Amino acid sequence: MGFLDSFGALVSSVIASLVLLVFAILSFFITVFIVQVGASLAGYSPSGDFIVLSAAILATGAIVAGATPLSGLSGITE
Repeated sequence: MGFLDSFGALVSSVIASLVLLVFAILSFFITVFIVQVGASLAGYSPSGDFIVLSAAILATGAIVAGATPLSGLSGITE
């Protein structure tokens, strides 16, 4: 049963990767909306490429920050 167990782990990894990809794309679209609304509330009208660039930087930062463990900042060693 070792082969079936490793195949199940592979399938679950692929499914988890696809779900995380869908959430990353969804968070990017939400960030684009937030940046566009925030810019219009501030009285700016940037072009679409600047909105997408700023949303991509914000979404990437959020994804990297969510994946980074914070145990190194606490100073507690195990």
